[in-house]
Amino acid sequence: MKTVNRRNFLKLSGTSLIGLTLGGVALKASAQEKVSPEDATAVALKYTHSSTVEGSNCANCMYVQGEAGAEWRPCAIFPGKVVNAKGWCSAWLKKS
Repeated sequence: MKTVNRRNFLKLSGTSLIGLTLGGVALKASAQEKVSPEDATAVALKYTHSSTVEGSNCANCMYVQGEAGAEWRPCAIFPGKVVNAKGWCSAWLKKS
């Protein structure tokens, strides 16, 4: 069996760390799929891209994350997907 010296170990470790970091960034970037109103969870929660409930929308819901003011933001209810800030679903809870 081949022994690994310290120099080679550090090279391999650094390369692996860079690969994992770039892989994580790629996964995060690909997770920006918009929720479709035809999605099974969206149908069950009556999700719509445009709220019909006055004063209630995804932008002021406690489940929505991400940068305030963005048109599409991540939502804890729809993991890996983004919702329209003007949207609404029956899981809506006012942000405290």
